[in-house]
Amino acid sequence: MCQLLGMNCATPTDFNFSFRGFKCRGGNTDIHAHGWGLAIYEGRGVRTFHDPLPCAESPIADIVSKYPIKTLNMMAHIRYATQGGVSLEN
Repeated sequence: MCQLLGMNCATPTDFNFSFRGFKCRGGNTDIHAHGWGLAIYEGRGVRTFHDPLPCAESPIADIVSKYPIKTLNMMAHIRYATQGGVSLEN
């Protein structure tokens, strides 16, 4: 079962504060330690990041949590594997 974090904003908003707290839930303050993913709109483009490592320990998540961007839309998830292995494609 995954946990989700989403933002849909009327004006460009910094998602870093919310993502840093969510990142901790991915294996540090919660059991969701089986990978994570994030999608953010940057203007008319989209950036996606995902990693099979726990979000709380992921170097990619650390970089993203410090990435200075304001966005109108973002969606993140942290995974707790109840089925299937822990892998990048999951």
